[in-house]
Amino acid sequence: MTGKHHRRSQGSRVSAVASAAVVGALLVGGGVGAVQLVGARTPEAVEITAGPTTSAPTIEATPTPSKTPQRASRGKARAAEPTKTTPKTSPSPKTTKTEVVTGTGSCGASFYDEPQGTANGETFDPEAMTAAHKTWAFNTRVRVTNPDNGKSVIVRINDRGPYIDGRCIDLSRAAFRAIASLDQGHVEVRYEILK
Repeated sequence: MTGKHHRRSQGSRVSAVASAAVVGALLVGGGVGAVQLVGARTPEAVEITAGPTTSAPTIEATPTPSKTPQRASRGKARAAEPTKTTPKTSPSPKTTKTEVVTGTGSCGASFYDEPQGTANGETFDPEAMTAAHKTWAFNTRVRVTNPDNGKSVIVRINDRGPYIDGRCIDLSRAAFRAIASLDQGHVEVRYEILK
């Protein structure tokens, strides 16, 4: 005589299911023989099959699709110590210095690169962004633009010159190179005196 008995367990009720299976097997098998548990540690369904009274009943686990585990109440596992986070701050807006133009004009520009002393007492550096003018105050900042290519450079007046007709500003070699080819030697420029 063969009988089948299905019993559903929930989660961690393994011991209760196993106990019920043993009791059911003993009742069906008449208390004779051993009970053998076969299957997973946490079966979802248990099938008990009883053979003839001379054999021991066998309990087999039949897995059924498990439920999706519930999400923990916290999104992340708790750490031993809370992680320190730096509050995010929005980047400060970049401040752009507004140049105040106090005078403009056009004239010829040339360059010089001979090592010498300057009119304000500095040693001339041909690679510095400096220039010479006959009358502008020392340390005056001037934006010089080549209208042929749109390139500009800002120079600081630290010397006197040029002393050639048609030219009003003499740039250092580096400043001239920033707006034109050194091969030209002379270009017409626009200038803006900056405050």
